[in-house]
Amino acid sequence: MATMSVLGAPTETGTYRRGCIMGPAAYRTAGLIESLRDLGHVIAEDRDLVPDTVEIDDAAHAPAHGVGATAGWVRAVRRAFAEALARGNVPVLLGGDHSIAAGSLAALMDVAPGTHIVWLDAHPDFNTIETTMSGNLHGIPVAIASGLPGADLIYGGPITPLDPRQITMIGIRSVDPDERKLLKSHGVTVHDMRDVDEFGMGELIRRAIRRAVEAGARLHVSLDVDFLDPDVAPAVGTTVPGGATVREAHLAMELLHESGLVASLDLVELNPFLDERGRTATLMVDLAASLFGRTVMDRPTTTW
Repeated sequence: MATMSVLGAPTETGTYRRGCIMGPAAYRTAGLIESLRDLGHVIAEDRDLVPDTVEIDDAAHAPAHGVGATAGWVRAVRRAFAEALARGNVPVLLGGDHSIAAGSLAALMDVAPGTHIVWLDAHPDFNTIETTMSGNLHGIPVAIASGLPGADLIYGGPITPLDPRQITMIGIRSVDPDERKLLKSHGVTVHDMRDVDEFGMGELIRRAIRRAVEAGARLHVSLDVDFLDPDVAPAVGTTVPGGATVREAHLAMELLHESGLVASLDLVELNPFLDERGRTATLMVDLAASLFGRTVMDRPTTTW
C-alpha cells in the first residue's frame, strides 16, 4: 500500500473555458479520498495549492494568454509535487487544466529524472508558446517540460529537461501542424486512436511498460478527461469524438497497476460545469481506483 499526497490545483488559466477551477472539489465530492483509503492507501496530505505570484506581460507573448498566472501555478505545483516525491509519497495531482502538468513533469525531473511518462490524452500538448495557435497554455506542458522555447519563462529559470523519448502518448486524435513536426523531431512515441483500434489498448500499454522496465524506470501517468470518448465523459472543454471507451480506460489502468511501476498521477481537465450529474467525475475516480489496485470484482454497481 502507498502513502499518498493529494494535491489540488484549482486553475483554469490555461484554457478559454471556465469551470476547471472546480475540478479538485468535484473529485473529492465523487469519493476519491474514500476510494483510495478503501484500497488501503494512506493519505498523508490532502490540500489545495496556492499559486506563486508571477508578473508576465501577455502582450509580449501573444497569442498566448494567462502566461503569468499559468507560470504561478506551474511553479507551485512543481515545488509541492517534488516535496511529496522526495518524502517517498505518491503524488496525485488534481486539476485544473492540463497546463499544471508542466509542474509535475518538472518535479519528476528534479527528483526522479529517469521516470517514464504515460500521457493519456486526445492532444499531445507539445506546442510551445511560440507555436500555439489557440494561445491556450494547456496545450504546452510536455514541450515546456522538455525544455523547448518558453521553458525558462514559465519556470523562472533553467530546468532539467524531460527527455521526450521517455514519453508514450496514447489516445491522440487532435494535433496541430507545427506540433506534429515537433513530436517527430524529438522522438516522442505517439499512439493515435488508429493504433488503439489496430493493436488494442492492452498491447500499447504493455509496450510502454516494457520500455520502462528495460530502462529500470518508474512510471508517471497523466490522465486527461478527453482521453475518454465524450459520450462517456462529457465534462471537458476540449471534446474530440472517438476517444477511449470505459472498458479500454479501465484496462489501461489495471495493466499499469499490475506493472508495479506507477509512482505518481495527474487527473486533469475535469470541468464539472459541463458534467451530467457527476458522471465524469465518478468515472475518473473509478479509473484512479483501478490504477491504484481496484479490480473488476471490487467494483460496485452504479445507478444513474
